Amino acid sequence: MPDSEDESGIPAFDGMLRASDLTGGRRRRRTAMAAESAESAEPGGGPDWMAPPTEGPAPEPELTKEERKAARKARKEQRAAEEADPAERARAICLRLLTGAAKTRKQLAEALAKREIPEEVAEQVLDRLQEVGLIDDAAFAEAWVESRHNARGLGRRVLSQELRQRGVAPELAERALAQVDEDGEEAAARDFVERRLRTMRGLDDQAKLRRLVGALARRGYAEGLAFRLAKEALEAER
Repeated sequence: MPDSEDESGIPAFDGMLRASDLTGGRRRRRTAMAAESAESAEPGGGPDWMAPPTEGPAPEPELTKEERKAARKARKEQRAAEEADPAERARAICLRLLTGAAKTRKQLAEALAKREIPEEVAEQVLDRLQEVGLIDDAAFAEAWVESRHNARGLGRRVLSQELRQRGVAPELAERALAQVDEDGEEAAARDFVERRLRTMRGLDDQAKLRRLVGALARRGYAEGLAFRLAKEALEAER
């Protein structure tokens, strides 16, 4: 409840200070109110709490019926142009495939053959894409080996098979596989064994040994290396 009223008629509360209670308070209050009134009179002026809420960017206007019809017509004409021009259709197919991930020349050639693109047209389009660097089997092989070896722990033998299946030339595959040396291959195999062994609790040592050696063999590691690493891991576990 208010305890008293000051000379302006505004209730005063014990323990609370008003601007008028301070030295020069009334003068500062009148000055601030005058400045605030002048500010609010300007376009876009006024204190922050009076500003209209920000609603973000205006939504995109919806297309009219005529605009939607024109867009459909343009797409239809583009498809018709691709059908009439095999080279244009082949380029569109390759670019769509390359948007998702890198592809080798062989993979793109197989995709074009499935879509009945004439072989001579396909060769011309693929040559052009190779000239501009959109097809690069050497870069593909290096990236493939680095990713599959580091992420999946695959050995050189399996990596070589995968590159061959994707049409990478033997010399390019060998150059890419050179980044996986014997020490790196053994380290990757050892790391795989340690991770796999943690999932085999409850099995006897013979079962663990068979599974570890089989898993390493499927990942392209030599049988001797797989057997040695599996035995070492089991001995360390015991």
